[in-house]
Amino acid sequence: MRILVVGAGATGGFFGGLLARAGRDVTFLVRPARAQALREHGLQIKSPRGDFTLAPQIAQTGTLSSTFDLILLGVKAYTLEDAMNDFAPAVGPQTAIVPTLNGMRHIDLLTARFGKSAVLGGVCIVSSTLDESGRIVQLTDMQSLTYGELSGELTTRIRQVDATLQGAGFAASASQHIVRDMWEKWVIIATLGASTCLMRGSIGAIVAAGGAPVIEATLEECASVARAAGYPPTDAFVADMRARFTAAGSPLTASMYRDLQAGAKVEADQILGDLVGRAREFGLSTPLLAASYVQLNVYQRGLTQTA
Repeated sequence: MRILVVGAGATGGFFGGLLARAGRDVTFLVRPARAQALREHGLQIKSPRGDFTLAPQIAQTGTLSSTFDLILLGVKAYTLEDAMNDFAPAVGPQTAIVPTLNGMRHIDLLTARFGKSAVLGGVCIVSSTLDESGRIVQLTDMQSLTYGELSGELTTRIRQVDATLQGAGFAASASQHIVRDMWEKWVIIATLGASTCLMRGSIGAIVAAGGAPVIEATLEECASVARAAGYPPTDAFVADMRARFTAAGSPLTASMYRDLQAGAKVEADQILGDLVGRAREFGLSTPLLAASYVQLNVYQRGLTQTA
């Protein structure tokens, strides 16, 4: 399969880089500045499993002239609409789009633009960032990609996608309940993002300051929205998340918190705002999520005013 990876940042660059290293036919769609950096220095990945650099196939935005079989969408949610314009020429009648974005709003936007049949569900697990030199740095040794038809069917298409993504150096799996998987990840990242951003610290620092009950209450708010939406987390899942998010001494933080600390834009609307909005529609009270979302909106407004 011809694979187009949209974005060569911390997520798209990581999974796309592993696929390219494994011999898959991968092209990275990037903007001019990133294209120039990749041409000069290559795609560099620093990982607990071994560092490597490769010379990637690059398509600069505005130059696409053919369609691809698989589009792996690894961009920040707040850049999605621009990204859709960039990769639209690559979408043909048989193209499968696998998004790795957080939350659920992106599914609505993608299906409205390209049709429901073109869009798969996707969940990625990786903790990575771009350093000041543009290298992709994997922070912890976890790397997985899950994908599936939104209908839950195990179609011929999903089997082909699965065969292509297997054996590339990360855990790859086709799911027959991908929407539930996406909701579970949303609960995880919303809990972690709201907690670490609102209380300005790692899980360990928050717990040491007596904040474990606040984290537990935030987790329950997120889980209550998933239940109301028809995707209830299992008791085992909630128990596991509660243990992870209240572990003494844990250095765990959300990527949203790391972006906040760096003075960068954050995915507040997509991860927290959309969840708060859905809670309101269900008649649920989510004061901790709402407080974190308001605080991040204040922060983002400050960025805009400074700019």
